[in-house]
Amino acid sequence: MNKEAQEKKYKKIIKIASIVLPLAIAALFGVKIPNSEPLTFLPPIYATINGFTALLLIAAVVAIKKKNRKLHEKLNTIAILCSVLFLGMYVAYHMTAESTKFGGEGFVKYVYFFILITHIILSIVVIPFVLTTFMRAKLGKFPEHKKIAKITFPLWLYVAVSGVIVYLMISPYYV
Repeated sequence: MNKEAQEKKYKKIIKIASIVLPLAIAALFGVKIPNSEPLTFLPPIYATINGFTALLLIAAVVAIKKKNRKLHEKLNTIAILCSVLFLGMYVAYHMTAESTKFGGEGFVKYVYFFILITHIILSIVVIPFVLTTFMRAKLGKFPEHKKIAKITFPLWLYVAVSGVIVYLMISPYYV
């Protein structure tokens, strides 16, 4: 299969994944596994994975600036795998536990909800950016990869870091 046909195939997969993933996650939030013990040990684990993802992204940028393309690719691949692992744990937790209400008051409540809402919106927005950036690198389209990576990196980094912040802000209110 030539690169043009591969790209067309990948773009179709990216479009489908960018729509199906958020819809599936939203649908799974309505599913509670009956008679299951809440997986309360998961939030600190998936928050740590988010933090690790942020560090991987920063290390990947440092690697490419040092012209270490192989390390850059490995770090970004691991970051994608971490995001998938995070997502699985996040959904598993929410399928077994009720949502935690934020208990802060005043200004901090507005800060929390601002970070939470932007985190959620950008976690959806970043999906096609991450997949497209990865696809362009895999196809050897490095100028196009570099161009979109300048958008993908700050979006993905924000999602990873804000996920940790949201966890730290809500963790005192877990039951």
